[in-house]
Amino acid sequence: MALTNRPRTVSGYGTAAGTGALAALLLVGVCGSPLYVGWVQDTDLNGAGGWFLRLLAWPAWQLHADDPSQGVLATDLRAALLLILAAALLYLLPAAQVARVQGGVSQFLSGWAAYILAAGFAALLSALLGPAGSLLAAFQGTGTGVTYGFFAGWIIGLASLGGRA
Repeated sequence: MALTNRPRTVSGYGTAAGTGALAALLLVGVCGSPLYVGWVQDTDLNGAGGWFLRLLAWPAWQLHADDPSQGVLATDLRAALLLILAAALLYLLPAAQVARVQGGVSQFLSGWAAYILAAGFAALLSALLGPAGSLLAAFQGTGTGVTYGFFAGWIIGLASLGGRA
């Protein structure tokens, strides 16, 4: 007797939220790494491609703090919040289950929207909770976070297509 109402699948794929969260972890882990951030800052990239590569470095994280008074958590708060909020929103926005039209389009848009919201909220909260947080900095950071989420969120939306609803 089954205790849950989970749909049974034959394939070995995970859930859309799980595959989207894994893609977010990889995106933040690779493009936010100190190695990538250093490369993109030292490279002379002009045009839309260069702008996009620099934007992907937005949730930068560090292994050590430049300012010992802040600590590593304060410098990595934005990246950590982005991952936590992305996983939570990917789980809470099951558009493919409640959409009038079932299928990949709603799953893609749900994953993309979850990442946009996660990036915006992560920027807002990290600016408010971080050292010397101000409301103006939080609003400006939220704009940058939503821009990052909009232009990088399609990657998470595509990854969400790989899982079941």
